[in-house]
Amino acid sequence: MTTDNRLPPIAPGRRPLIGHALQLLRGRLAFLQQLRAHGPIVRIALGPKSVTVINSPELIHQMLTVQSSHFTKGLLFEKLKLFGKDALPVADGPRHLTRRRLMQPAFHRERVTGYVRTMRDTAASAIDAWSEGGELDLKTEMQLMVQNVVMAAAFSATPAPHTAHAILTSVDTLFKAALRRALLPVPLLDRLPTVHNRRLARASSTLHQVVAGIITDHRTRPADYDDVVSMLLDARDETGTPLPDDEILSEVTGLLAAGSETVAVVLAWLFHELGRHPDLEARLHTEVDTVLAGQELTADHLPRLMFTRALVQETLRLYSPGWLVTRQATDTVRLGDFTLPAGTDVLWSPYTLHRDPGLHPDPLRFDPDRWLPDRPQPPKNAFIPFGAGKRQCIGDAFAWTEMTIITALIASRWRLRPAPGIRPVPVGAITVHPSILRMRTEARQGGTAREAA
Repeated sequence: MTTDNRLPPIAPGRRPLIGHALQLLRGRLAFLQQLRAHGPIVRIALGPKSVTVINSPELIHQMLTVQSSHFTKGLLFEKLKLFGKDALPVADGPRHLTRRRLMQPAFHRERVTGYVRTMRDTAASAIDAWSEGGELDLKTEMQLMVQNVVMAAAFSATPAPHTAHAILTSVDTLFKAALRRALLPVPLLDRLPTVHNRRLARASSTLHQVVAGIITDHRTRPADYDDVVSMLLDARDETGTPLPDDEILSEVTGLLAAGSETVAVVLAWLFHELGRHPDLEARLHTEVDTVLAGQELTADHLPRLMFTRALVQETLRLYSPGWLVTRQATDTVRLGDFTLPAGTDVLWSPYTLHRDPGLHPDPLRFDPDRWLPDRPQPPKNAFIPFGAGKRQCIGDAFAWTEMTIITALIASRWRLRPAPGIRPVPVGAITVHPSILRMRTEARQGGTAREAA
């Protein structure tokens, strides 16, 4: 362990410069997990530069809170500006603070409560289309469901099925490009007319056309809407000037992308684990049937779905969608016993933090009961699925509500069974998603709240 002002030497890799980058780009989550054995801070090589990986929860907390003013969002988030320059999820400095203050009212807990009915009805519409004995590509199914929930609740938009698929494909294309450019940065290639870049341009155009149409509709019929888009259209800067159209487009596009991917993969993993643990599934069904009692789900039911929430929480721990989060030091900054020079590229991983056996006993076991109040809890800052500090995800309450609703709705009507021969493994793409996840639907007898209503 390094205890002076010097950073540790670069950890050994198969190649002196690009070996680490290739391991990360290929989704080698185990590589990041192994780095935790090297101590609280370790350096690796990404292309021609070194990156400092922070493993210690205490140092991560310092970076995200008391020392946050010394960091920008770094390599990955710079590339995520493909979705929209300076949108809230990727903004830095004063722009981030201004935009966060502007967007915060749309994500207050009271406002999120008002989204419950829209979330429920949108998700229920997707679930209604399932058939007995059908086989689902669960990751894609959840991506489309969550994407539609975000669009309905935040943008009052209900895309046609072919449009929803086009949006999903476009978002996925932009995410892949951002990750590839962050891990193997070759700026010259970003400007050449390669197959990847042409595909990226088409995806960006598709996504922006859809969002522009939503904004135009809001402008045409402003009295019909009270949502995030209308709030952005009504917003004024400190001089009283409305936001430029390109900034509104960036904000809506960024929120759509950020709000869909992470929730979708968590839900996919949750039902994968329920398929492996019928005892936990039975407990979920009992809770949902008891709490809903044949009624449609409302906001009043949510506080009583305690085991449902524990399942979501444990999935967020074991399959934390964020496996790669970046920062960059803007000036010399001290973290614990280490001094990071200005310009230091920093990386940390919620995924490996949440699977550290020194912080979470028996970390590979899916155990929602570990969150019961009478069980020993992990150390402070050892579980931060939505980040911490001033950059904590603005949509955390929205996401918790959405995941609880969708989990309860599916459980009230269906059992999802693993398709034969399917063995999903975690893959580190823009989020940690299952390599393949196909599940079969079995209608439950009784407890079908939608039908009873």
